[in-house]
Amino acid sequence: MKPVLLLIPGMLNDASVWDDVLPCLPGDWTVRIANVQTQESIAEMARDAWQQLDDVPLSTPVMVTGFSLGGYVAIEMLAHPQRPLSAAALLSTSPLPESDDSRTVREKTMSAMQANFPKVVDGIVKFGTHEASEAVQERLRQMLLSVGCETALRQTRAIMGRADHREALSRLSLPVALLCGEHDRVTPPQLTQQLAQCIPHAQTCIVPKSGHMLPVQQAPAVAKVLTSLIH
Repeated sequence: MKPVLLLIPGMLNDASVWDDVLPCLPGDWTVRIANVQTQESIAEMARDAWQQLDDVPLSTPVMVTGFSLGGYVAIEMLAHPQRPLSAAALLSTSPLPESDDSRTVREKTMSAMQANFPKVVDGIVKFGTHEASEAVQERLRQMLLSVGCETALRQTRAIMGRADHREALSRLSLPVALLCGEHDRVTPPQLTQQLAQCIPHAQTCIVPKSGHMLPVQQAPAVAKVLTSLIH
C-alpha cells in the first residue's frame, strides 16, 4: 500500500522548502504539503493539516514530518491524534513552551520586521544557514520575502502561544525520528536532545554540515531518515 507523507513547512516557508527532499524519496510515496501561512495558532495549523488526510483510508500508512514551526504543528498533531499514524519525524524543532526570555526576543523581532522586513530576512537567512552558498542563501531570501511580513507576524504569535506537550510525547509508541543540523543556531542540538528525553525510543540524528535549514542544506540526509521510518 502506498504510504502518504504529510510535510509541514517551517516559519516563512512555502512548499518549495521541500523541493530538494522530494526527488530523494521513494517514487511510490504520495506526498502532501500542509499550508501553515493563514492560521492564528498552532492548534489551527494542526487542524488544517489533519484535514489534508481526511480522504486517506485508515489502513494506509501515514507519516507526519514537521520542520521548525512545522515541528510544533506535528507535535500538536501527535498530542491530539485524529487518525492512526505509522511514523513521525521532527526536524529542527523543540519540545519546550515559550519562555519569558524567548517571548521578549520574539516581540523585539516582530517590531524589527514591521520596521524593515527585508533587513530582518537577511539576518534570518544568515543565522539559519551554515556555510551555505550565495545561491542557496538567495533562494531562501526570495522565499521568505515572498511569504511576507504579515504571515511572519501571524506565525510568530502562533509560536509564542504554543502548548507544552512533553507529557503526551512521552506516551508515544510509533516510530519517531528527530533531526537537527550540527550547526543549528535557531533550535540548537541540545533542544533535540531534550526532545529525545521526552520520546525515549526516538531515533536521533544530528546532521553534519548543516544549520537550521535542514530540508535545503541536507535534503538527502533528511530523505534517508524519512525512508527508513516506513519500509
